[in-house]
Amino acid sequence: MTIMPSDAVPGGISTARADAPAISAIDVSKTYGSVSALDRLTLDVRAGEIFGLLGPNGSGKTTFMRLLAGYLLPSAGRLTVAGLDVLNDSLAVRRRIGYVPESAPLYHHMRVGEFLTFMARLRGVPEREIASAVARVVARLALSAVLDKPTGKLSRGYRQRTALAQALIHDPDILILDEPTNGLDPRQIIEMRQLIRSLAGRHTVLMSSHILSEVQKTSDRVAVLLNGRLLGVRAIAETPDLEEWFLSLT
Repeated sequence: MTIMPSDAVPGGISTARADAPAISAIDVSKTYGSVSALDRLTLDVRAGEIFGLLGPNGSGKTTFMRLLAGYLLPSAGRLTVAGLDVLNDSLAVRRRIGYVPESAPLYHHMRVGEFLTFMARLRGVPEREIASAVARVVARLALSAVLDKPTGKLSRGYRQRTALAQALIHDPDILILDEPTNGLDPRQIIEMRQLIRSLAGRHTVLMSSHILSEVQKTSDRVAVLLNGRLLGVRAIAETPDLEEWFLSLT
């Protein structure tokens, strides 16, 4: 597999704009027949911030993340990552993204170290840098104790850490985390929250949740979605009562 520079795409004609938002959606819609999963969404996510998507199940959060990750194609509108169009520059966009879906799928027969090495190769990390890339994410996610354990035997907390490690293995600009604390116990939730906060600045983090307190304690800004529509965007620092604001919108 030929790996091109991170700012290149097939044909070598597209490069990321340094002044572009990390993520930009302009009138983005996704429909399935007569069902609208996302309805004319327009928002920007700034580079280096933690941006939370808040809303109940079925509000469009996961659909938006899957559009960014290239799992789905938008029905209308324009969606860009660092100025690169997700349709026209899809390979270049995917190189800039690390994605952890809610289910945190892993290859259960692989040991943690094997899985991370495999994902590093899949992500295009040069062979000479794979060992150091694996060591970096193992240290950051505190995975050394389970490095030789099959991923299918891991606890929920370690599965989440391993899924996040594979998303970080190629040091992406943007992390997309779908319900990252779902199913974790209270201590694991606190640890995951601290880890996500530590990623701000070096990475842009887009995370979803249906839990008000998780968004409030983790995000810099938050968008509220309901039935596929954007109801509002606020800075957490300027929203002393997130619950009251959420209820006023919904």
